[in-house]
Amino acid sequence: MLKTLIRRELLDNLMTFRFAAAVFIMLLLVVANTAVLIQDYEQRLESYSAAVKKHNAETRAAKTYTSTFLFVDRAPNPLSIFNVGLDKRLGNAISINHGFVPTLWDSYMHGTDNPFIAFFSSIDIVFIFEVVLSLIGLIFAYDAIAGERERGTLRLVLAQPVRRGHILVAKYISAMLCLLVPLILSLLLALLLLIRSIPLSSADFLRIGGIVFASFAYLSLFYLIGLLISVVTRRTGTALMLAMFVWGFLILVYPNLIRATVNPISDIEARTKTATTQIQQIFDVFERERQKFLEKEGIAGETSEFSKAFTLYSDAIVDSATLVAYIENASVISDTPSDFERYVPIAKRYFDFVEPLTIRTIEKTWHIRKQAIDDIFVRQATMDSILLKLSPVGMYDAATQAWAGTDLQGVRDFFVATQRYRKIVIDYFYAKRAFGSREWFVNDKGSVDWSTFPEFVFERSDFSVNVKRALPDLFLLIICNLVLFMCILLIFIKSEA
Repeated sequence: MLKTLIRRELLDNLMTFRFAAAVFIMLLLVVANTAVLIQDYEQRLESYSAAVKKHNAETRAAKTYTSTFLFVDRAPNPLSIFNVGLDKRLGNAISINHGFVPTLWDSYMHGTDNPFIAFFSSIDIVFIFEVVLSLIGLIFAYDAIAGERERGTLRLVLAQPVRRGHILVAKYISAMLCLLVPLILSLLLALLLLIRSIPLSSADFLRIGGIVFASFAYLSLFYLIGLLISVVTRRTGTALMLAMFVWGFLILVYPNLIRATVNPISDIEARTKTATTQIQQIFDVFERERQKFLEKEGIAGETSEFSKAFTLYSDAIVDSATLVAYIENASVISDTPSDFERYVPIAKRYFDFVEPLTIRTIEKTWHIRKQAIDDIFVRQATMDSILLKLSPVGMYDAATQAWAGTDLQGVRDFFVATQRYRKIVIDYFYAKRAFGSREWFVNDKGSVDWSTFPEFVFERSDFSVNVKRALPDLFLLIICNLVLFMCILLIFIKSEA
């Protein structure tokens, strides 16, 4: 009997105009937008390649260690075509310096989008699924029970030896089989376009499989929401109105309401002020240590020729930039070249003391900065994410971002790698004894040899990491499906035909 019911429901759904419309709309939107998204990705990849070449050339052209500006760039994620997440919203380039710990909040964007495709490139495939698939799921479900009640066919079916649970299962299976047709077809065509333009690894195909499974769970959830509405109402007009209201609230109103209201500006200002005060206290200690060194070397007095030279370039603050400026112009300031050489040993001792002191100071301030960043940015993002998960859109978006690697954790992986790279660079400087070398601040004996300088390497997280990050939200979607189906079954069993 169950097979007969499924066959009947399946034929009824396949012969409807809404099935043909769903297939046509999904194919048109997904395929057309995929072509635009691929073009946008290729432009971002070209911009990334140009930025890498530029930054590498600038590093190799530097003649001293202090005159180099070391930058690393984040490549665009090919799976951002499915869910762009934070891949285009956060910075994709950052400076690496021994005197600063890089975070994603300190990055900047290079490259610009084509203005003619900027609007369409911001609409990824998952966004289309969030809006269109949810609407299609509700349209397929709103009259599943209410329509049969209104036509009187439900009473005739229940007059037969048929369980009510079988009726619901038959309607669910037949509807989901029909809804999978536009979903799978559109994804297959999008994937064909994708693999022709962008090389994908085997792990990427597994991640795409995870996105497909999450999309099925999301579509199923909205179908069950529509089925619940159809069970509790007796007229299709009422069911359709309720379905449109629920769709508008869950898709349009609730996500934007959460993003607009969760923004504790006063807490952010107070936390920033506290962190700034603590960091300033650490830098005060640094300045006292630096002044002790200058006094020990006998170059801290106002009458010192060394100190007078610095006042020409700054407010009597001896730091890397001013000392480089002094040393490079010492032959102009001094009466004889011997004066230049007289100050070089002092400068070497100065940098050999101050640069390691700077590194230790920055490590101390980093603990404060990290805690402040977590309190100000990460905690707010986490709160937004938790509240958004009260909506199916939030769960689905979080799961697909985790599969694609465009979520906050996925993007932060890159900046964690930049922090590791900074430590590698510092270790390289220590191994080369660069801080106390002449090449640190002056190039009169020849430029720095960059051939042995460590290169930055970053690879996206392993597939198992994506699974671990996506499973909680995917599990929530599945649990919501099960709970909703049980509620529908209980209501339908107790309701009248």
